Amino acid sequence: MSALAPTGATAPIQAHLEPLTPARLDLLMAVETSAYTHPWTRGNFIDAMAAGYQCQLLMAQDELLGYFIAMRGVDEAHLLNITVAPRHQRQGWAHLLLDALALWARAQGAQWLWLEVRASNLRAQQIYHRHGYRRVGERKHYYPAENGQREDAIVMSLPL
Repeated sequence: MSALAPTGATAPIQAHLEPLTPARLDLLMAVETSAYTHPWTRGNFIDAMAAGYQCQLLMAQDELLGYFIAMRGVDEAHLLNITVAPRHQRQGWAHLLLDALALWARAQGAQWLWLEVRASNLRAQQIYHRHGYRRVGERKHYYPAENGQREDAIVMSLPL
């Protein structure tokens, strides 16, 4: 998949998707740790690749714009991680990644997409909602939070 920068970007950027490989892990980890207070570990990404999960990077030449990690179920797919590099946020890349995720999931025969999002992450919830996801539940104390506390997750789904 290849695309130009969505509306809102300052200048056209040619981007493409490519699979995550061990050679790109350092690049991914730099974005992951800059984007989250509780990032995934390198081991989480290595395990995702080893498990055969869908691990896609959105690249503009050698710059990582964003990525997603998803796993396939019987008739569904579950989004485990989606991230846009902080310097590329608010440019529409999340929507492009969500479109790519939905295309992949449909090709796998999925009828639903599922995800969890931090209850405090209202911006992400709005992006998902605009993309057609609906809140369907909540997982209490799902995410690690500051000072050893836990944060609830909002469960959202999208029928395909």
